[in-house]
Amino acid sequence: MTTGTAPARPLHLRMRPVGLAVTISGLVILAVAAAVALSWRGDLPDPVATHWGAQSRPDGFMSLGAFLWACSGLGALLVLGFGAVTTLWGQSAGSRRIGAATTIWVALFLALVQLGALHVQRGLTDARGAGEIGGALTVAIVGSLVPAVLVGVLLPGDPPQPADAPVAPEAPRVPLSASERAVWIGHTGTGPGIALGAVAIVVLVTLAVVSGVWGLLIVAALLVGVFVAMFAFTVRVDESGLLVRSSAGWPRTHVPIDEVLRASAVQVHPLREFGGWGWRVGRGGRVGIVLRTGEGLLVERTGGRSIVVTVADAGTAAALLNTLADRHRQAR
Repeated sequence: MTTGTAPARPLHLRMRPVGLAVTISGLVILAVAAAVALSWRGDLPDPVATHWGAQSRPDGFMSLGAFLWACSGLGALLVLGFGAVTTLWGQSAGSRRIGAATTIWVALFLALVQLGALHVQRGLTDARGAGEIGGALTVAIVGSLVPAVLVGVLLPGDPPQPADAPVAPEAPRVPLSASERAVWIGHTGTGPGIALGAVAIVVLVTLAVVSGVWGLLIVAALLVGVFVAMFAFTVRVDESGLLVRSSAGWPRTHVPIDEVLRASAVQVHPLREFGGWGWRVGRGGRVGIVLRTGEGLLVERTGGRSIVVTVADAGTAAALLNTLADRHRQAR
């Protein structure tokens, strides 16, 4: 009698507990923030200030209960949404890291904004006397961004998943003899994301100068760093596979040559397919480094994973990657 070994579950199914843990953590963060806010009830005015105008003075008010329901409800919806991306579309380490980091960032940011807005009102009988919350907003942005980045960085990557099948025969190739070596390098940048980021930075600096809330300059500086890291990339195809690296050196991603199933040139619509520009997760867990509409390189890899990079001359990059993947298979 012989006994068989049950086939291993697909990686993205084995990693679903990670997505569930991240989602639960986000909901716990929101619940703790609401509990802390309720413990301050006796020290807060009724109603509480919930919005500050251009002069850094309160101009919107509601009851504490309504404010907490609004913050917690919005936060829970966002956490569940991004948690679902992490849990259900986590085929690749990239999609899991983006989803997990965003989930934790949303939960922490909303929790810290909520508590910061209420903290400046403790001890007041009239919420109209509350001071500005620029400092609290800065703390919320920094205090949520750092842990979120750490979560994304510390999540485990994918184990090696070399392909068993050859590269798709209909995939494009370049004529390359066995003795020839070739490297393709492209650059991608600019696009609407850069323009929107520049506008946001100018607005923040202007608000800081006009209102005197100098903490907003810290936020603007953080945005500069984010946009430098996320909106200019170098794309390289060589015998090791595909490497996409930010102009700042990080973030970066690598598709090993033995995991390439097929590469092709496609037309990319970032807003429609990924919900925006930058390093994104699209439908089905596809990772996109999408900075503009137009030509892009699509690499389908083992484990049901894929990545799209918007870059010029994607057809040449795809053909070379297929050729090098073929050569690697034949050499094994």
